[in-house]
Amino acid sequence: MNKYVLPLALAASVTAMPALADNAKLTKLYSGKTVTITIPYGPGGTYDKYGSSFSNHLGRHLPGKPNLIMQYMPGAGGAKAMNWFANVAPKQGRNLMVPLDNTVINQVLRPKKMRYNANDFFWLGSSNQTNSVIVIRADKGIKHILDMRKIPAIGSTSGKNSSTYIFSVLAGKLLGLKLKMVTGYKGSSRSIFAIEQGEVDFTAPNWLAWSSKVPHWFKGKKPFALPILQNGFFKDPNIPDVPMFTELVKPEDKPLASFLASAGPLGRGLILPPKAANYLKKPLRAAYDSMNADPKFAAELKKRKLRLIASKGETIQKIVAQALKDTSPEVVARVRSLVFGSGS
Repeated sequence: MNKYVLPLALAASVTAMPALADNAKLTKLYSGKTVTITIPYGPGGTYDKYGSSFSNHLGRHLPGKPNLIMQYMPGAGGAKAMNWFANVAPKQGRNLMVPLDNTVINQVLRPKKMRYNANDFFWLGSSNQTNSVIVIRADKGIKHILDMRKIPAIGSTSGKNSSTYIFSVLAGKLLGLKLKMVTGYKGSSRSIFAIEQGEVDFTAPNWLAWSSKVPHWFKGKKPFALPILQNGFFKDPNIPDVPMFTELVKPEDKPLASFLASAGPLGRGLILPPKAANYLKKPLRAAYDSMNADPKFAAELKKRKLRLIASKGETIQKIVAQALKDTSPEVVARVRSLVFGSGS
């Protein structure tokens, strides 16, 4: 026998033992049990739709094949759920959450309100990437975002911690727009419905929310609504003619606009709460990756008109850490002052 065969076999066996032990623990943890996925908004939005899709498919890829259910926790633009998940949610592995795409932005801008550190969450991965997009009623007479310098408009949002509020208000300040935001709507669906009801003129969830909920608004020679501004790292392929926020601001203001773009890659995924047991981490990431590669999962997303742009948990964890590291105090202070006022 080759003298290297036995040592190599032993090494492989030793390496495999912790993974087998972790899977055995998870099988015991999950068999016949229920896993709860917390959604930081009310039903109907893309957080809900992705979370529901996760609940329908992730269980097949977890040891013990648990049942998955949804828990809705709207409030304060998603901050209520984020704070609860970080500080109160059980850590044993039967609680997951679809986190806010602006998790990092909220932490940096409103540290007193956000009682968490985004680095402390364990990111399982993501299934989409998103750009925030301001869409306005066509009968408002605003064809380009800069038309709002002369024509005032009212927007809808869930709260001051939401990406819609932060993006809209910062765009208003940096581009000199005449806009006002009305808070208190429970999620993107209610905010969008407020436009249809004539309560407001615009709102700004991600493009997926628009294309999946009201695709008919943008069709025909006289569409009901128009996308007029987007924010992210790259233009959304579905709306290449809509200007980017970073293209319109003054050169000295580009870092402020770029700061908000960190929300895009976080997309729609799942996290474990801080201080979750280490044995949960690798198997749960592996299960999430397996779900993203599952044709049945992809088919459900397609049926729901949701996109699948998968990212691994390791990648998202690095993006979060780098975004927190790279954000200068000067940029944070100016964005905070512009969006929330000098006393924020």
